[in-house]
Amino acid sequence: MDTAIDLLKEQLSRAIVGQEDLIQEMLIALIARGHILLEGPPGIAKTTAAKALAGAIDAEFQRIQFTPDLLPADVTGSEIYQQDQAKFQFSPGPIMHDIVLADEVNRAPAKVQSALLEAMGERQVTVGSQSYALSPIFFVIATQNPIEQEGTYSLPEAQLDRFVMKIKVDYPDAQTELAVMRLVRQQDQYAQAGAATPTCSVEDILRLQKAALEIYMAESVENYIVHLVMSTRRPQEYFAEHGEEISTLIEYGASPRATLALERCARARAILDGRDFVTPDDVKAVAPAVLRHRILPSFEAEARGYTTDRIIHSLITYLPLV
Repeated sequence: MDTAIDLLKEQLSRAIVGQEDLIQEMLIALIARGHILLEGPPGIAKTTAAKALAGAIDAEFQRIQFTPDLLPADVTGSEIYQQDQAKFQFSPGPIMHDIVLADEVNRAPAKVQSALLEAMGERQVTVGSQSYALSPIFFVIATQNPIEQEGTYSLPEAQLDRFVMKIKVDYPDAQTELAVMRLVRQQDQYAQAGAATPTCSVEDILRLQKAALEIYMAESVENYIVHLVMSTRRPQEYFAEHGEEISTLIEYGASPRATLALERCARARAILDGRDFVTPDDVKAVAPAVLRHRILPSFEAEARGYTTDRIIHSLITYLPLV
């Protein structure tokens, strides 16, 4: 396995106790050149995970605390008139960094969310008549709290589609929580702000991103990805033999952007596992995080208690390899 990946995983494992799946999915999204949405109750290390990743990479990091009174210019930057020069000059906003933590993104109004998501999709910001390119490894880690809904603005499905992954973070078990308590009490080096030593550079990440695009993916795996996404749009055609068990559970399926995300994330997972080829298991492993925010369950599914993750599990179980 690549030395940079080894060191990155090791440092993150020390900083984020008992969250191996979270670490894996964060690195997959980073190598896949995507952005992630972390969802979970408060106090379960969502912000800590973002800071740990930024600290492990020799990159510029910025946190944006999203609030109801935030303005788009507070994110992208604005043009300020310089009286001595008699002209406007661009003042960069916090979005002009390598790794950006959008904390509690669902607390900001729609215009601010749109400004962030446009930057995520286009990798540039436009202020006035001028466009400004973002960092080559520009990576957004957005967080939201699903419990407290007062004063929040839900992200529409079309905007959620801009995130390559939606990662659910749950409460730790007793053993993990004990380890976290001891880590904080001992004031480990990762608990002290600014003490983390980067283990890889921006160039290392760019190299990994390029390598992921060059590894081998068989035509059968490509077809499996396409048909997995297509099955979310036309489940009646793919799962007719299973009756109403699956075919009536999806109201709206995943977009073509999901196909691209599945391919990139499967390649990134293969890189993390030290392989130069992609397997169907790579696709199956990343499918829940890639698809859970891109599928809208039907009313019948909700009435029967089907979660999006349960629907995706059924798709993976019953869809044959092409």
